Amino acid sequence: MLAVVLALLSAALFGAMTVALRYGFRDGRAPDAELGAFVCTAAAALVAAVAAVLDREGTQLTLRDAAFFALAGLIAPGASQLFFTRAVRDAGPSRTSVVVGTAPLFAAVLAIVFLDEPIEAPLVIGGLLVVAAGLILVSEPTRPEHVRLSGIAIAFAATLLFTSRDNLVRWYSGETSSGSVKGAAVAMGAGAVGTLAYLAVTRRRGLAGDARRIAWKPFAVGGLFFGLSYVCLFAAYYRARVTVVSPLVATESLWGVTLSVLLFKRTEVVGARLAGAVLLVVAGGTLISIFR
Repeated sequence: MLAVVLALLSAALFGAMTVALRYGFRDGRAPDAELGAFVCTAAAALVAAVAAVLDREGTQLTLRDAAFFALAGLIAPGASQLFFTRAVRDAGPSRTSVVVGTAPLFAAVLAIVFLDEPIEAPLVIGGLLVVAAGLILVSEPTRPEHVRLSGIAIAFAATLLFTSRDNLVRWYSGETSSGSVKGAAVAMGAGAVGTLAYLAVTRRRGLAGDARRIAWKPFAVGGLFFGLSYVCLFAAYYRARVTVVSPLVATESLWGVTLSVLLFKRTEVVGARLAGAVLLVVAGGTLISIFR
């Protein structure tokens, strides 16, 4: 029962993170997605570090393990959060949440191609449902002014990075006995450092000025939700099978859209088509997660 609660809490917190990022673009300051991504990732890394200190798994990271998790962290949340935060800015939290809900399909395809996982009928059916949701999303006849198709495309790129990281970690999990919470802390820390390095290279002298102009609090709160979501996720996986946890985590798009409707009723405009896309994504993601 505790694993179910933790998995649902992880999904809800991830949805809350998406909505918090949107607040960072609403207070009239510069809509700096890249700097916002760094603030969010750094806050999440701090949460993960505290969880690692309090962790009671009793295992230690080897230098090889730390290097691998750092590499995974550069992919996600490093590069992925840069894309994800920009997607929230350009497509809104509800539509970004729907796209992120397609992650089980991307993960299944990558696992079939690179990890030799079998193709089974439920995976195909789930994949078709997710694809149908994607088609509904990109073919909306009317959408809010702030929603751009380029933002939806960026959200798909972020999702691909998420799932690439997940498959790398899944593959490597058979090679190490290190605790997952400590690995997550290293990955989060590397993601924050990688994002900061990207900003230092691309902004150079303008970074300090940009930092004074953005809204820090919403991105930091988003990072708090982000870090807690990961801690709950890893705790859930330690208490139950993947087939129990994954379908519950796949509801993150439902949480993101629901919170968006409650908090951004006028700007997000969640109609029947978008609601249908959410249901298709959740159904398809659940099928894929259960039968993988």
